[in-house]
Amino acid sequence: MNNVKAIVFNIRLNSLYSIRIPFTWQSALTYPVLPPSAVIGLVANALQRYKNDNHPLEYLNRIEPTILWAGSRLLTPCVVKSYTTSAIVKWKDALGGKFTNALGRQFAYARRLQIAAIFQDESLISDISEALKTTPLTCGDSESPISVEGPISVKDVIQLDGDRFTTYYPIPYTKDTKIEDGAGEVYLMHERCLKTKKNFPLVSYMVPIKQEGKVIKPSSLTIQRTNEKAMQVKEIADGVIITR
Repeated sequence: MNNVKAIVFNIRLNSLYSIRIPFTWQSALTYPVLPPSAVIGLVANALQRYKNDNHPLEYLNRIEPTILWAGSRLLTPCVVKSYTTSAIVKWKDALGGKFTNALGRQFAYARRLQIAAIFQDESLISDISEALKTTPLTCGDSESPISVEGPISVKDVIQLDGDRFTTYYPIPYTKDTKIEDGAGEVYLMHERCLKTKKNFPLVSYMVPIKQEGKVIKPSSLTIQRTNEKAMQVKEIADGVIITR
Protein backbone atom coordinates (compact mmCIF):
# COMPACT_ATOMS: atom_id res chain seq x y z
CA MET A 1 0.00 0.00 0.00
CA ASN A 2 2.66 2.46 -1.08
CA ASN A 3 1.77 6.16 -0.85
CA VAL A 4 -1.56 5.39 0.82
CA LYS A 5 -2.26 8.06 3.42
CA ALA A 6 -5.05 8.79 5.88
CA ILE A 7 -6.33 12.15 7.08
CA VAL A 8 -7.73 11.97 10.62
CA PHE A 9 -9.21 14.92 12.51
CA ASN A 10 -11.76 15.71 15.21
CA ILE A 11 -14.69 18.06 14.72
CA ARG A 12 -16.63 20.06 17.27
CA LEU A 13 -20.35 20.41 16.59
CA ASN A 14 -21.38 24.05 16.97
CA SER A 15 -25.11 23.36 16.90
CA LEU A 16 -27.66 20.64 16.34
CA TYR A 17 -26.97 18.68 13.16
CA SER A 18 -29.13 16.73 10.76
CA ILE A 19 -27.63 14.26 8.27
CA ARG A 20 -30.72 13.03 6.50
CA ILE A 21 -31.15 9.31 5.97
CA PRO A 22 -32.13 8.80 2.28
CA PHE A 23 -35.80 8.32 1.45
CA THR A 24 -36.95 9.84 4.75
CA TRP A 25 -38.55 13.17 3.81
CA GLN A 26 -41.97 13.75 5.35
CA SER A 27 -40.37 12.50 8.57
CA ALA A 28 -36.67 13.17 7.96
CA LEU A 29 -34.49 10.94 10.14
CA THR A 30 -30.82 11.61 10.89
CA TYR A 31 -27.68 9.53 11.17
CA PRO A 32 -25.77 9.94 14.45
CA VAL A 33 -22.50 9.96 12.47
CA LEU A 34 -21.46 11.10 8.99
CA PRO A 35 -21.84 8.32 6.40
CA PRO A 36 -19.01 7.85 3.87
CA SER A 37 -20.73 10.05 1.27
CA ALA A 38 -21.04 12.95 3.74
CA VAL A 39 -17.32 12.73 4.61
CA ILE A 40 -16.41 12.82 0.92
CA GLY A 41 -18.73 15.79 0.38
CA LEU A 42 -17.26 17.63 3.38
CA VAL A 43 -13.71 17.23 2.03
CA ALA A 44 -14.68 18.21 -1.54
CA ASN A 45 -16.60 21.31 -0.35
CA ALA A 46 -13.70 22.42 1.84
CA LEU A 47 -11.22 22.14 -1.03
CA GLN A 48 -13.51 23.98 -3.45
CA ARG A 49 -13.96 26.87 -1.02
CA TYR A 50 -10.22 26.97 -0.37
CA LYS A 51 -9.28 27.03 -4.07
CA ASN A 52 -12.35 28.99 -5.23
CA ASP A 53 -11.47 28.50 -8.89
CA ASN A 54 -13.92 25.86 -10.12
CA HIS A 55 -17.39 24.38 -9.69
CA PRO A 56 -17.89 22.18 -6.57
CA LEU A 57 -18.71 19.15 -8.72
CA GLU A 58 -15.32 19.47 -10.42
CA TYR A 59 -13.65 19.00 -7.06
CA LEU A 60 -15.93 16.12 -6.18
CA ASN A 61 -15.03 14.42 -9.48
CA ARG A 62 -11.37 14.98 -8.69
CA ILE A 63 -11.40 13.84 -5.07
CA GLU A 64 -13.81 10.91 -4.93
CA PRO A 65 -11.79 8.51 -7.13
CA THR A 66 -8.74 9.00 -4.88
CA ILE A 67 -10.58 8.01 -1.68
CA LEU A 68 -10.31 4.32 -0.74
CA TRP A 69 -12.42 4.65 2.41
CA ALA A 70 -14.17 7.36 4.42
CA GLY A 71 -16.03 7.31 7.71
CA SER A 72 -16.64 8.87 11.10
CA ARG A 73 -17.27 7.90 14.70
CA LEU A 74 -18.67 9.38 17.87
CA LEU A 75 -16.15 10.54 20.45
CA THR A 76 -18.78 11.74 22.92
CA PRO A 77 -22.38 10.76 23.73
CA CYS A 78 -25.10 11.82 21.30
CA VAL A 79 -28.77 12.71 21.70
CA VAL A 80 -31.27 12.46 18.84
CA LYS A 81 -34.67 14.17 19.08
CA SER A 82 -37.58 14.72 16.70
CA TYR A 83 -39.10 18.11 16.00
CA THR A 84 -41.97 19.39 13.85
CA THR A 85 -40.94 22.07 11.39
CA SER A 86 -42.98 24.23 9.04
CA ALA A 87 -41.95 24.24 5.38
CA ILE A 88 -43.12 26.81 2.82
CA VAL A 89 -44.57 24.87 -0.11
CA LYS A 90 -45.77 27.77 -2.32
CA TRP A 91 -45.58 31.54 -2.47
CA LYS A 92 -48.88 32.39 -4.18
CA ASP A 93 -52.43 31.18 -3.60
CA ALA A 94 -56.00 32.37 -3.19
CA LEU A 95 -56.99 34.05 0.04
CA GLY A 96 -57.24 31.41 2.76
CA GLY A 97 -54.96 29.00 0.89
CA LYS A 98 -52.38 26.85 2.64
CA PHE A 99 -48.79 28.02 2.20
CA THR A 100 -46.95 25.74 4.60
CA ASN A 101 -46.72 22.07 5.43
CA ALA A 102 -45.74 20.48 8.76
CA LEU A 103 -42.73 18.18 8.47
CA GLY A 104 -41.15 15.96 11.08
CA ARG A 105 -37.36 16.19 11.30
CA GLN A 106 -34.75 14.64 13.57
CA PHE A 107 -31.77 16.53 14.89
CA ALA A 108 -28.76 15.15 16.73
CA TYR A 109 -26.25 16.68 19.07
CA ALA A 110 -22.85 15.37 20.08
CA ARG A 111 -19.92 17.45 21.24
CA ARG A 112 -17.22 15.77 19.14
CA LEU A 113 -16.85 13.32 16.27
CA GLN A 114 -13.76 11.95 14.55
CA ILE A 115 -13.46 11.97 10.76
CA ALA A 116 -11.09 9.77 8.75
CA ALA A 117 -10.46 9.32 5.04
CA ILE A 118 -7.90 7.09 3.30
CA PHE A 119 -6.41 8.35 0.02
CA GLN A 120 -4.65 6.26 -2.59
CA ASP A 121 -3.20 9.45 -4.12
CA GLU A 122 -1.49 11.85 -1.72
CA SER A 123 -1.14 14.71 -4.21
CA LEU A 124 -4.16 16.60 -2.82
CA ILE A 125 -3.62 15.87 0.86
CA SER A 126 -1.60 19.00 1.66
CA ASP A 127 -4.24 21.28 0.10
CA ILE A 128 -7.07 19.34 1.75
CA SER A 129 -5.45 19.67 5.18
CA GLU A 130 -5.07 23.43 4.71
CA ALA A 131 -8.63 23.72 3.42
CA LEU A 132 -10.03 21.94 6.46
CA LYS A 133 -8.19 24.39 8.74
CA THR A 134 -9.19 27.60 6.99
CA THR A 135 -12.62 27.26 5.35
CA PRO A 136 -16.16 27.16 6.81
CA LEU A 137 -17.28 23.55 7.32
CA THR A 138 -20.71 22.00 7.74
CA CYS A 139 -21.89 18.58 8.84
CA GLY A 140 -24.51 17.05 6.57
CA ASP A 141 -26.22 20.28 5.52
CA SER A 142 -25.54 24.02 5.41
CA GLU A 143 -27.45 24.53 8.67
CA SER A 144 -25.01 22.43 10.72
CA PRO A 145 -21.74 24.34 11.20
CA ILE A 146 -18.69 22.54 12.61
CA SER A 147 -15.14 23.42 13.59
CA VAL A 148 -11.96 21.35 13.43
CA GLU A 149 -10.72 20.73 16.96
CA GLY A 150 -7.02 20.03 17.41
CA PRO A 151 -4.48 19.01 14.76
CA ILE A 152 -5.17 17.36 11.42
CA SER A 153 -3.11 14.17 11.28
CA VAL A 154 -1.75 12.69 8.05
CA LYS A 155 -0.65 9.10 8.65
CA ASP A 156 0.58 6.08 6.73
CA VAL A 157 -1.80 3.15 6.26
CA ILE A 158 -0.83 -0.53 6.36
CA GLN A 159 -2.70 -3.71 5.43
CA LEU A 160 -3.42 -6.01 8.37
CA ASP A 161 -3.38 -9.80 8.57
CA GLY A 162 -5.15 -11.72 11.28
CA ASP A 163 -8.43 -13.37 12.23
CA ARG A 164 -9.92 -10.82 14.63
CA PHE A 165 -10.07 -7.05 14.65
CA THR A 166 -11.59 -4.38 16.87
CA THR A 167 -12.73 -1.13 15.31
CA TYR A 168 -14.50 2.03 16.45
CA TYR A 169 -15.61 2.97 12.93
CA PRO A 170 -18.68 1.72 11.01
CA ILE A 171 -18.17 -1.58 9.18
CA PRO A 172 -19.92 -3.04 6.10
CA TYR A 173 -22.51 -5.48 7.39
CA THR A 174 -23.70 -8.61 5.54
CA LYS A 175 -25.13 -11.99 6.49
CA ASP A 176 -21.55 -13.30 6.68
CA THR A 177 -20.33 -10.69 9.18
CA LYS A 178 -19.36 -12.34 12.46
CA ILE A 179 -19.60 -9.97 15.42
CA GLU A 180 -17.81 -11.40 18.44
CA ASP A 181 -18.09 -8.48 20.84
CA GLY A 182 -19.33 -4.92 21.09
CA ALA A 183 -22.55 -3.12 20.28
CA GLY A 184 -23.86 -1.49 17.11
CA GLU A 185 -26.86 -0.49 15.02
CA VAL A 186 -27.32 -1.09 11.29
CA TYR A 187 -27.94 1.83 8.91
CA LEU A 188 -28.21 2.00 5.14
CA MET A 189 -25.57 4.41 3.82
CA HIS A 190 -24.24 5.72 0.53
CA GLU A 191 -20.55 4.94 0.14
CA ARG A 192 -20.10 7.49 -2.65
CA CYS A 193 -21.53 10.82 -3.82
CA LEU A 194 -21.35 10.07 -7.54
CA LYS A 195 -23.40 7.50 -9.40
CA THR A 196 -21.67 4.64 -11.20
CA LYS A 197 -23.55 4.52 -14.49
CA LYS A 198 -27.15 4.27 -13.21
CA ASN A 199 -26.24 2.61 -9.92
CA PHE A 200 -26.35 4.46 -6.61
CA PRO A 201 -26.85 1.70 -4.03
CA LEU A 202 -27.38 2.02 -0.32
CA VAL A 203 -25.08 -0.31 1.63
CA SER A 204 -25.67 -1.80 5.08
CA TYR A 205 -23.21 -0.55 7.69
CA MET A 206 -23.08 -1.39 11.37
CA VAL A 207 -22.25 1.71 13.40
CA PRO A 208 -20.52 0.99 16.73
CA ILE A 209 -22.89 2.72 19.13
CA LYS A 210 -25.01 1.65 22.10
CA GLN A 211 -28.25 3.10 23.36
CA GLU A 212 -28.49 3.84 27.09
CA GLY A 213 -31.88 5.31 27.81
CA LYS A 214 -32.24 8.31 25.47
CA VAL A 215 -28.49 8.72 25.05
CA ILE A 216 -26.41 7.16 22.26
CA LYS A 217 -22.87 6.34 23.34
CA PRO A 218 -19.80 5.38 21.28
CA SER A 219 -18.88 1.71 21.27
CA SER A 220 -16.57 -0.68 19.42
CA LEU A 221 -17.01 -3.82 17.32
CA THR A 222 -14.84 -6.92 17.38
CA ILE A 223 -15.26 -9.16 14.35
CA GLN A 224 -13.95 -12.53 13.29
CA ARG A 225 -12.77 -11.92 9.75
CA THR A 226 -14.46 -13.85 6.94
CA ASN A 227 -14.02 -11.96 3.66
CA GLU A 228 -13.37 -8.49 5.08
CA LYS A 229 -10.20 -6.48 4.59
CA ALA A 230 -8.53 -4.60 7.42
CA MET A 231 -6.27 -1.54 7.40
CA GLN A 232 -4.47 0.21 10.22
CA VAL A 233 -3.84 3.95 10.36
CA LYS A 234 -0.33 3.98 11.82
CA GLU A 235 0.25 5.74 15.13
CA ILE A 236 -3.51 5.91 15.75
CA ALA A 237 -4.19 3.35 18.49
CA ASP A 238 -7.87 2.87 17.58
CA GLY A 239 -7.44 3.44 13.85
CA VAL A 240 -8.41 0.03 12.50
CA ILE A 241 -10.61 0.27 9.40
CA ILE A 242 -12.71 -2.67 8.17
CA THR A 243 -13.77 -2.76 4.49
CA ARG A 244 -15.25 -5.29 2.10
